[in-house]
Amino acid sequence: MELLGIGPPPDNFGDLALWALSAWGKIFLLDFVRYLIPAGLAFVILWGVLRRRLLHRRIQPTFPEAHHLRREFFYSLSSLTIFAAIGAVLTYAAINGWTGIYFGASEFGWAYWGGSLLVMVLLHDAWFYWTHRAMHHRRLFRLFHRAHHKSHNPSPWAAYAFAPPEAVVQGLFVPILAFLMPLHPSVIALFVLHQIIRNVLGHSGFEIFPRGTARHPVGRLITTHTHHDLHHSKVTGNYCLYFTWWDRWMGTLRDDYADTFDAVTSRSRHSDTENNNRTGTTSTVVTATPAP
Repeated sequence: MELLGIGPPPDNFGDLALWALSAWGKIFLLDFVRYLIPAGLAFVILWGVLRRRLLHRRIQPTFPEAHHLRREFFYSLSSLTIFAAIGAVLTYAAINGWTGIYFGASEFGWAYWGGSLLVMVLLHDAWFYWTHRAMHHRRLFRLFHRAHHKSHNPSPWAAYAFAPPEAVVQGLFVPILAFLMPLHPSVIALFVLHQIIRNVLGHSGFEIFPRGTARHPVGRLITTHTHHDLHHSKVTGNYCLYFTWWDRWMGTLRDDYADTFDAVTSRSRHSDTENNNRTGTTSTVVTATPAP
């Protein structure tokens, strides 16, 4: 049995170490490409090709300096290193039959296949909300989450810009779920692709959702790019990832969210004076106090 082109692990310790290194390398390469393509495309398109056309949809009035982008990229490489190590352990467990990962797509039926993907997204949204909110506690913030909040004005490269302890927390979701419920590798792959695309766009700094989304009966349940950008610029509130209901249920949705979204999406694309004022750079680093 193989998983991601990784064959069964050997029995002796020396060969097992080489197997683990090879598995880590393959998973790291896969994760790197899966990060690089969405983040790179968002950066090239939103920050390059369409930058001037979309300046009126720029959430914050300035752009971060180059050294902040480099920091985000290298922190993301650190996170990918950790994700790959966790993935190698999960692969070892899956090949040995210790998890709920199954390989025949029809084994549980296609209805279960689709339902398990939906369950992964919903559970990850809850996992992210509660771990994210916990890491904003003043006793945990510096160790776990301060590195990510150095991106006061984030770019697409900030999607995985975590300190190692936070990368471990975020990387454990899939292995934990794989031990609790049957998951097909294709479901895991689609889930990971969905989360990195949403994560990249949430850090893009541009609002591309239609005007009125934040107040629409359905749209208000989805996290727009302004939702997460406000979290970075204001530090507290708006802890959700995909949907806003945990913020709404727990009273952590920022009061200025809908008004800020309306302000961003109401700007005219042809306002030259406004757009010219939105082309500068900033090197602001977060100094606000995390939530208790």
